[in-house]
Amino acid sequence: MLQPDLSIVPQDCGVCPIRHRAVCARCDADELQILEEIKYYRSYEAGQTVIWAGDRMDFVGSVVSGIATLTQTMEDGRTQMVGLLLPSDFVGRPGRDGAAYNVMATSDLVMCCFRKKPFEKLMETTPHIAQRLLQMTLDELDAAREWMLVLGRKTAREKIASLMVIILRRDATLNLAQPRDRISFDLPLTREAMADYLGLTLETVSRQISALKRDKVIHLEGKRHVMVPDVGRLLEEAGDDSDGGMLS
Repeated sequence: MLQPDLSIVPQDCGVCPIRHRAVCARCDADELQILEEIKYYRSYEAGQTVIWAGDRMDFVGSVVSGIATLTQTMEDGRTQMVGLLLPSDFVGRPGRDGAAYNVMATSDLVMCCFRKKPFEKLMETTPHIAQRLLQMTLDELDAAREWMLVLGRKTAREKIASLMVIILRRDATLNLAQPRDRISFDLPLTREAMADYLGLTLETVSRQISALKRDKVIHLEGKRHVMVPDVGRLLEEAGDDSDGGMLS
């Protein structure tokens, strides 16, 4: 197991960049101190597996930095990406011994982990943690239902735009900012991974990104850095309106 770079890992929960969105968001000082006693960090290189589906998980935790993917392998060996884990997302399920999905680091990944059994006991005595985890689970369910709409009803162009909207809104939320008229962010996925996640071909993803660029909906710097000159227009391309739209 790789050792995390302690120079970039926020040891103090008070300055943690995901504190306001993570499972510990509602904890008071005494509760955070209890979490400190069962907390540790793990880091993974891009492409490294965090856990395989069916393996026993001895920890749960939150993504601090980086991106991971959730995948499921079918009986014939085919693998389908079924979700993204972005900073502040929770990994693992209290009360379940094994992992439901493969979790793989897409970029260099740092996780704040908690020993599973003590965390499960803490949930019974710390309502703030149980309530926050329930809220996050319900948000995840809402996002999954919204994603079914993206995959089932939207055009290829709308799918690409929808994914970009999800990423820019999460980025803004983590930075405690509202999406502005002009905003930039880094795509966490390669175009191959985007194609897998969106149920498209690589050629279609590349063609649609090029079309959004040509129509000046987005500007690209390199392959990953995206600048959106008008967020409202991107929302329109995603099939969303400025008052609603995709969940973060």
